[in-house]
Amino acid sequence: QVQLVESGGGLVQAGGSLRLSCAASGRTFSMYAMGWFRQAPGKEREFVGAINWSGDNTHYVDSVKGRFTISRDNAKNTVYLQMNSLKPEDTAVYYCAAARLYARIVTTGDYWGQGTQVTVSS
Repeated sequence: QVQLVESGGGLVQAGGSLRLSCAASGRTFSMYAMGWFRQAPGKEREFVGAINWSGDNTHYVDSVKGRFTISRDNAKNTVYLQMNSLKPEDTAVYYCAAARLYARIVTTGDYWGQGTQVTVSS
């Protein structure tokens, strides 16, 4: 069982930056691939990016490539999402997820956080 808690969301102007954090409970964090997803009002949940257990493999949706960076610190049981050059269309609730398989985390997760709101004003 893994419990996930996101933080770091907020209101930012277009072109600004935010860093989201996702703290995980448990001693097996390093065994999980981690992902970030987002859901805007009236839209389906969307995959944003993922990182494998060791941190040496990442994958992003095309719309955030070059702007967002995922990283993890297994010693701190934490995964991060650095978001730069934010756009109004990035506005959404951002969710952190964990899955045992990297192939799975790029589509969904086995465990989910509660989400954190990111709002980008124009």
